[in-house]
Amino acid sequence: MPAGPAAWDTDPEPLAIASAPVPEYGSGSLADLLPTLAAGMGVPGLTAAIPELTPADRNCVFLIDGLGWEQLKAHPEDAPFLTSLLATSRGGTGRPLTAGYPATTATSLASVGTGLPPGAHGMPGYTVRNPDTGELMNQLRWKPWTDPHAWQPRPTVFRLAQEAGVHAAQVSSPTFADTPLTKVALSGGTFHGRLSGEERMDLAAEQLAAGDRSLVYTYYAEVDGAGHRFGVDSDTWRGQLGHVDRLVQRLAEQLPPRSALYVTADHGMIDVPFDEEHRIDFDEDWELRAGVALLGGEGRARHVYALPGALNDVLTCWREVLGDRFWVASRDEAIAAGWFGPQVDARVYDRIGDVIAAAHDDVLLIASEREPNESAMAGNHGSMTPAEQLVPLLEVRT
Repeated sequence: MPAGPAAWDTDPEPLAIASAPVPEYGSGSLADLLPTLAAGMGVPGLTAAIPELTPADRNCVFLIDGLGWEQLKAHPEDAPFLTSLLATSRGGTGRPLTAGYPATTATSLASVGTGLPPGAHGMPGYTVRNPDTGELMNQLRWKPWTDPHAWQPRPTVFRLAQEAGVHAAQVSSPTFADTPLTKVALSGGTFHGRLSGEERMDLAAEQLAAGDRSLVYTYYAEVDGAGHRFGVDSDTWRGQLGHVDRLVQRLAEQLPPRSALYVTADHGMIDVPFDEEHRIDFDEDWELRAGVALLGGEGRARHVYALPGALNDVLTCWREVLGDRFWVASRDEAIAAGWFGPQVDARVYDRIGDVIAAAHDDVLLIASEREPNESAMAGNHGSMTPAEQLVPLLEVRT
């Protein structure tokens, strides 16, 4: 039957910016965790923003890269110990935190270590423009080289704790000992590199016991790697989840007296199908490329830098092409909506894209020529959907 006039008017309305679930900065985000723990140990100048966390003399944060709240809850049989901590009947918190926007490793680790939202610590994406050079800066791999402390000058919570007499330590892979990201996000106290997860758990327990007041951080990366390569419901990913579940139990069983262990993550993850409907290729789309000088961020959390004078055209085009599947905002709209925190420092403002595109559906904006490796990943993250934003906050106390 021929369609009437109303049937032709089927273009979906762009997603309202106000509908984006903004991270819970100041009350329930990753940036609030370490300040809450350190404030409970008497470190001055910090606020306990998560009041339900009871102070402890010795605190350990175990960050599992890529383990989202929703993914953990979907696989109880692979992580029996972690799943047992979801229940508050065991005395734990068993609640999610929000990662912060974008939900990506460099941004989240900086939020964890500094206790600040992205707009304050200044690492608001996987790749962002350096206003001084006009180049894209990869904040995970730190390329091209930029002076770390000029880029992120704020002190870490570990450093503040150390200055207040708290024993502060990080236990991670030796690979991360001297990286710029470690220096600006996780330094303060002593760094201890160990190759195996089991060694890290044993040493983290030792470091907790090394002071009357201790703040210890440890990290496991392989869950994230398995998700990117194979997807978050693959056998490989589930195997990594089971392994890290045993590591958490190993550490929990060694906690010294007066300790609290908090298990969390930097982001969740979502699998995106490998087809043209779900993977839009910027490098093959002339409409999206028009007026764009640089494409930053990642597939689900894009920073778009417009050519001079082209901002309005780029914003209009991106809303028309992507607006029913992405939240598309101008820089000022995203800042006003609180995506990067309550405020954005002046030094950070121009690092943020002129246009921000955050995925709402299971869709990816790839760049097959510019970013061949990232474009081939099965599991992805970055946006504000619950699968990416929500990370666990699980507690074990002695």
